[in-house]
Formats: sequence, C-alpha cells, structure tokens
Amino acid sequence: MNATVELWDWRRRVADLYAAVRANPDPHAAWRQWSEVRSLLFRTHPQSPIESAERTGYPGPEVFPYDPRFRFEVTLRPAAGKKLDLPAGEDGGVTLEPFALTEGLRSSLGGELTLYWIGGYGGGVFLPFADATSGGETYGAGRYLLDTIKSADLGETPDGSLILDFNFSYAPSCAHSPRYVCPLAPRENRLSAGISAGERCRV
Repeated sequence: MNATVELWDWRRRVADLYAAVRANPDPHAAWRQWSEVRSLLFRTHPQSPIESAERTGYPGPEVFPYDPRFRFEVTLRPAAGKKLDLPAGEDGGVTLEPFALTEGLRSSLGGELTLYWIGGYGGGVFLPFADATSGGETYGAGRYLLDTIKSADLGETPDGSLILDFNFSYAPSCAHSPRYVCPLAPRENRLSAGISAGERCRV
C-alpha cells in the first residue's frame, strides 16, 4: 500500500470515529471509544505520527480522565479580524480566516474562542486553543478541538448549539514528531483557565 492510499485509509478511519462520537448519546462512552480507537491507530497505522521505531509497546496518547465540566454547548456570533497566514511545512502554508466567536465559555474558561475557516479547496472549520496547562501538563503550543478537513467535528445539539467538548481536544502531530509543522494557537485563542481535559503530555 503506498503512502497516499494509507493516508486515505487513515482519514476514513478518523471520519468513521467522529461519526460514531456524534451518534453516541453518551458523551463519556463516546470519549472512551475515541480514546481507544486513537490509541490503536497511533500504535498500528502506517500513517501514525508516532515514529515507526517507537510504535511497538506505545500505549497511545495519554489523556486526562473524562470531566463533564469541560463539555459546553455554545452559540456563535460573527467574528471580526484579519486573515492569518501560517506555515505548514511541506504543504506550504495555510490561511485562517476568523468567521465566528463563541458565546458561552467565558464564565468557565475566562474567555471566548475564535473559529477559523481554512482557505483552499473546500475549506474547513479549525479551532486551535491554548490554556493555562499549555507548556506544563499539555503541549506547549496548544491543542486542537475542531478540524473538519480531517473530520474532527463534534456536531451540534438539536437546537443548533455547537458542541465543544474539550475532553476530545488533542495535540497536533508536531507534538509527536519533528516531521510535522502545524498551525499553532493564535494569541486570541489563549485562555486563562486551565483545561485539564483531552490529550496531555506523557510524563
């Protein structure tokens, strides 16, 4: 199997995983499945960001225990701001255009988050963030919660609120290997609260 077909298979498996997460009415059970499938993919799939020599015995990404305090249902309002042009390694660059701002996080997390639209064919929603755990318990450059180009999408409630469950936040591939260059959390998406949920640094 060549690398392109392997990547296609990886993308399909991740898309299936997030579809199962959205379909599961029990967020905790959905998170367990998410954690288990990601661990399996990281250990066994040829497109894993873990270096091939390190996959044997690799237990999977370390995660905090599920904490329902970090699951939110938010509304959105239009966001103003300049486009960001960020490096993306061999892929060249990525353009991020702010298009929405959350409403519903500030009282718990100390601020709201900007959602970005990724430029290019088809586009996609991207939500990177950093918080008070960044650089200590979690990856220093921040984590991702939504990246719909890669199927990371938690869906919405029946009334149209956006689901932001930080238990599903994950470190970018560059946290696992220097082979990757990843867009990092912009300044406006740096929260003052500590989010002890989702993927953490392995100690």
